[in-house]
Amino acid sequence: MQKQHGTETSRSQGSPGCVGRLAEFFPSAVPVRIPVQVMKIDVARVEGVAASPAEHTVIEFGTPGEVIFASGLSLDFEDTVRVKNFDGSFDVSAEIIAMQLDQGNTAVAARFLEDVTNWIIK
Repeated sequence: MQKQHGTETSRSQGSPGCVGRLAEFFPSAVPVRIPVQVMKIDVARVEGVAASPAEHTVIEFGTPGEVIFASGLSLDFEDTVRVKNFDGSFDVSAEIIAMQLDQGNTAVAARFLEDVTNWIIK
């Protein structure tokens, strides 16, 4: 029986279904609703640029090793992001491994770069 993602994806920041369609490429993905801040980590900082681009979004799907969310940041494959919830109990670096564009919206999948002991999906 194929997984149905129903209304979980319709509440994403991207167009309805954009994040859900990307999640279909991850068979172990489960719907979650975790508000987070995502910050692009610029490993090659240019001449004293102090702030990295950041946004508030919601992790819509997760696997034991990845998170999937809508993003308005200028991201590309292999970029590194920091994903942090608002109380700081979830704070992890992840690498962009998949993206899906849909009518100007972007769904992003990022794989953890470290072990996450307090991640809710095991």
